[in-house]
Amino acid sequence: MAETRRATGDPERTPGGEAPAHPLPEQAGEQAGPAAIGRRVKRLRKERALTQRQLAEPVYTAAYVSTLEAGKVRPSEAALRHIAERLGVAPEELATGKPTHLAATLRMELAEAHRVLAVEDADDARAAYRRVLDQAEEYGLTQERAAALVGLGECALESGELADALARFEAAERMLAGEPLPARARAVRGRSVAHYLAGELRYACYVLESAIDELNTSGLHDPGALLQLYTASIAPYMDMGAHARAAQAAELALALVAQVSDPALVAHMHRTVARTLIAEGRVDAAQTSLARAAELYQQLQIRTELAHCHWMRGYVCAQHGDLAQAERELRTAHSMLVSKRAALYVSQVEVELADVLRRRGKSTEAAELLHSLLAGLKPGRGALHAGGAHRLLGLIAEEAGDAEAAELHYATALSLLEQTGAAGDVADICRLLGDLLRSEGRTEAALNAYRTGLGHRAEPGTTTLGPAPARPPFAPWA
Repeated sequence: MAETRRATGDPERTPGGEAPAHPLPEQAGEQAGPAAIGRRVKRLRKERALTQRQLAEPVYTAAYVSTLEAGKVRPSEAALRHIAERLGVAPEELATGKPTHLAATLRMELAEAHRVLAVEDADDARAAYRRVLDQAEEYGLTQERAAALVGLGECALESGELADALARFEAAERMLAGEPLPARARAVRGRSVAHYLAGELRYACYVLESAIDELNTSGLHDPGALLQLYTASIAPYMDMGAHARAAQAAELALALVAQVSDPALVAHMHRTVARTLIAEGRVDAAQTSLARAAELYQQLQIRTELAHCHWMRGYVCAQHGDLAQAERELRTAHSMLVSKRAALYVSQVEVELADVLRRRGKSTEAAELLHSLLAGLKPGRGALHAGGAHRLLGLIAEEAGDAEAAELHYATALSLLEQTGAAGDVADICRLLGDLLRSEGRTEAALNAYRTGLGHRAEPGTTTLGPAPARPPFAPWA
């Protein structure tokens, strides 16, 4: 329907005889339809206490505004500009319902939600991310929707809800499917971490290696994206016994640091690389790396990651026999993570702390901590940590002379860890079980346990996952 104008004659002509601008093309989504535009015009007009005639003059009629508000006509660009000016809003906001500068506002809210997750509570951050997601969905802002989904996934990771985390990261990846891989790197990293924490080590490595290959073979060299992916690959490589692959990832990550401006990414890299340095016996270098990470996290006030630094320092101290300092560092990490309600990470630290307590002769306290940990773990969450807890309970039972309980715990740990591909841990459990069975004179059963452990250590893909990911097409430090 043509607009009804004050001028008589051709309704498609302005009083000056000029043809009106072409009507706006139909836009995707109900928000841009005539009915939605009409509702917005009516709402905004009433909010400003304007009559239809006041809104229409001097170019249009009250009847035209009435028709427009009823959703029976789509305004031309000229009409849209006129009405928007009278209402004091941008034409785009009137046409799409998208408030001016909404994307920039939502990006600021995303940054604040990220800060809340870092220094306060995951539940508060989750509420903030959901508010952004709702608005971004309402107005069709893809980038902001995907970022909010990734943020919700990271909240779920912190609280140990791995299935929810995985669903969020996968949804973000689907939403960004048409974007270059660097735009999806954070979601890819999150998805791999969810698989890793669920005990799916080999698949976590596959996710990361596939993305690294795509980046390095397609010319999409993005230092920040590569740093995230190389860093995330270190933990599953180490747990699978692929130490050479982990060391290579650490080397490439370290070489990328000079090209990355995000201090949180750099700090995370230093904390993670420390693990490979410890495995190589480079304790001083590991301590230096952890100190640098802690310094950055303190500046950024990222409490969860700072807790991880205390946790890693505790691990280093425990490995070198300083059990008193190890206990202090691990208790600090534990307290910080409990205050953040980071459930799955709390479980991981409790396994380390229980080991230190046992070695310090506090076996009763260690056993109580481990039983409480296992009672709180849901199925499908933390198979690695549950396996580690049963291993320690087996040691405690064996040291107390309860061989039957020790065997049960070792067998349970073996069942859990065999699902994860953590070859070194499986071999260790098989050795403990074999030694226990041999001490009871059950030689054949002991031999079977030893053979199982050796089989896992020799399994193809244990110390290598096939061809390594493609290296960058040029040296990352060049």
